[in-house]
Amino acid sequence: MTPDAWLLLAAGLVALLLAWTAWTLTRLRRLEARVARAWAVLDDRLRQRAALAADLASEHSDALGEDRAVRLKTAAFDARSPGAGDRELAENALGREVRALPGEVDGVPAALLADLAEADARMGLARRFYNDAVRDTHLLRQGRFPRVLRLHADRPLPRFFDVEDGLDAVPLAAGSPRG
Repeated sequence: MTPDAWLLLAAGLVALLLAWTAWTLTRLRRLEARVARAWAVLDDRLRQRAALAADLASEHSDALGEDRAVRLKTAAFDARSPGAGDRELAENALGREVRALPGEVDGVPAALLADLAEADARMGLARRFYNDAVRDTHLLRQGRFPRVLRLHADRPLPRFFDVEDGLDAVPLAAGSPRG
């Protein structure tokens, strides 16, 4: 091969590396935006569930029973503003209280209990979407070339949000993997 051919080959390899790097950076930016959008939805769902639980505990404490109403109200308050900064623990406590509620309670509108159950299920789905986005970000950033080239190395990796969502009992479509 002539020196010009080697130079052309090297220029082609550099162009490919630059194109791949630009493509990967675009993917990383899109994943970062996806994680941010998914967190905003998840946070909204968590707040909605806490607000419904607090309303239920405040407005229907007699029907729920004083002990259950106090536990539900405390869990909802803790989920809205977790004291030690561990939101997952507070959300787990609220989720357990919500799922422990009976399907029907005399004196409580069935629509309110249905709204709370729906908010709990939507929170679980939002958590799955968020964790999927976090997983995709981790997989891309932990690849060999992004690590070597230190792509997005100055940005923290997003954290998974692991809470009990009660969706393990929800049947998935036949043949679909459990996530």
